[in-house]
Amino acid sequence: MHAAIRSHPKAAFEISKGARRVLTLSEADVERHLDLGELLDGLEEGFRGLERGEVQAPSRPEITVPGKGFSLAMPAWRPGSPIAVKIVNVFDANLAFDVPNHLAMILLFAQDTGATLCVMDGTYITGVRTAASAVLSARMLARQDARVATIVGAGVQAREHLRLLPLVRGFDHINVCSLHMQEAERLAARHPLARAVRDVEAAVRESDVVCLATHSAEPVIQPHWIKPGTHVSSVGYHPPRGELPVALARGQRLFVETLDAFAPTPVGCAELAGLPRDKGTTLGAVALGRAPGRTSDAEITVYKAMGIAMEDMVAATLAYERALAQGGGGSMDW
Repeated sequence: MHAAIRSHPKAAFEISKGARRVLTLSEADVERHLDLGELLDGLEEGFRGLERGEVQAPSRPEITVPGKGFSLAMPAWRPGSPIAVKIVNVFDANLAFDVPNHLAMILLFAQDTGATLCVMDGTYITGVRTAASAVLSARMLARQDARVATIVGAGVQAREHLRLLPLVRGFDHINVCSLHMQEAERLAARHPLARAVRDVEAAVRESDVVCLATHSAEPVIQPHWIKPGTHVSSVGYHPPRGELPVALARGQRLFVETLDAFAPTPVGCAELAGLPRDKGTTLGAVALGRAPGRTSDAEITVYKAMGIAMEDMVAATLAYERALAQGGGGSMDW
């Protein structure tokens, strides 16, 4: 390097990192500092940023452990935010050992220097940001007079949907359906609007919003159960098929996070395999007014999620900034 443009008096070999303090946030810390209303608004702005091309989020590489599970790396960055990198490990057999089947860690790095800012648990974020994006789709696409919602599933995603749905519409009640009725009853007991329903078809037929939140390898509803004017969302991931009926995705207005949803798994969604990319409309295009959302009270709208790194970046940054402002979390030497 020419001496005239050197900006530091020391050579690289004379500089060491030394000990630096890094914020640490446990799962409980993250939940405490992540406001759900702010998350919904932050995700909508994040989708605008994706549509404007402001967010970098390269395809996620996968490591597969045969017979056990898989690990994904999910980085994302946009100007003004820390660089976020999530590692999420999905090992379904964990549930037999009272360990979540999705385990994640998120690292935040300074955008100016690349220095580590925060190490946080990503397990809670992985669950809540996926549900929040689906509920955001309901905020953007469901009829304003929607009064009945149904959640199909009684796992982590169903739990988070139940917390978030009342934030976007004034529902009279929310049905919770599951293959395991006792789990549906225990989940429904957590919210005054919720009720466990054994008959999935009856629950879906009366609903204005239907949220599929299962780990099913087969469709969990039938397209003809959906009444005109309903908004349907699906967050489940189980290739080579999945929980959302293909006919519903093909036959109705389809909305996605990004058009990568039409790529092969694990990047894209199994239920959208073979569909052309122009079949989908992104939430960002709707949020920016570049594409219409709901066009009539009778239209059926469908949102299929794949889970993207922008959502982790938004959620992690919100939790980090609030923890800094309130003095929460711990610290470690790095």
